Amino acid sequence: MATHTVRFVETGETLACNDRLTLLQAMERLGRKGIPVGCRNGGCGVCKVRVLEGSCERRVMSRAHVAIEEESAGYALACRIIPTSDLCVTVIGKMGRAFARPEQDRKLTGE
Repeated sequence: MATHTVRFVETGETLACNDRLTLLQAMERLGRKGIPVGCRNGGCGVCKVRVLEGSCERRVMSRAHVAIEEESAGYALACRIIPTSDLCVTVIGKMGRAFARPEQDRKLTGE
């Protein structure tokens, strides 16, 4: 079983993800509050990320949430990808709040 390191651009935080876990499953193991989890099957789009570096196995995901053009640019749903190398990832949409730095979080909440 291979283990890969996933780095999040927003925080510089890293996590280990083995080749049996989807990225979302590994993210949940961080214990961070606010990680949105929807259907876990590629249909709802709440776990959208962009893979900036590295490679992953991509499973079927809703084209309503990740168009072919977006997928070509590295966008994916975290519940539908399994890292096959170390990754550098940025979080998109609803998941962004869970990975915002404190000063970014204040801007997102209007405080």
